[in-house]
Amino acid sequence: MRRAVLLTLALPLMVLAACGSGDDAGSAVGSTTPPATTSATGPTASDPATSTAPEDTAGADSTLVVEYDPGEGAPVEQYTLACGDSVEGDLPDAEAACQHLAGLEDPFAPVPDDVVCTQLFGGPQTAHVTGQWRGEPVDLQLSRTDGCRIAQWDRLGPLLPGPAR
Repeated sequence: MRRAVLLTLALPLMVLAACGSGDDAGSAVGSTTPPATTSATGPTASDPATSTAPEDTAGADSTLVVEYDPGEGAPVEQYTLACGDSVEGDLPDAEAACQHLAGLEDPFAPVPDDVVCTQLFGGPQTAHVTGQWRGEPVDLQLSRTDGCRIAQWDRLGPLLPGPAR
């Protein structure tokens, strides 16, 4: 009887642990663009020939268009962002967005298909991010429909408005 109670209490904790914090390199964002490395034997940051560190890609094209839909009938907002030697665009706090994205190993990596996500609804907001990041194409649909997608949204920081903004 006690084992059944312990298992019942432990199962939700294991599910939450599987979702992670959203800051791990393997965690996620939903995109049609595959991650830069897809296997354990792929390139690593310690390999100078294949490093994806921001200083290695400072000259790479990083131009994004963000279409943000606050939901509930509000008009869709569109912003642009260009990160490189200079920061340009009409995204609110564009400088912070460029710095934040540059600090992420793979900001537009997909949510893994086999991840378990908490069934939370974070709001009706959606966003579509297109363009290029570090010379790679980006086509990312975002929502706040479950715990993984909320973490994905939050991980992108100043690139996306918060649900209360």
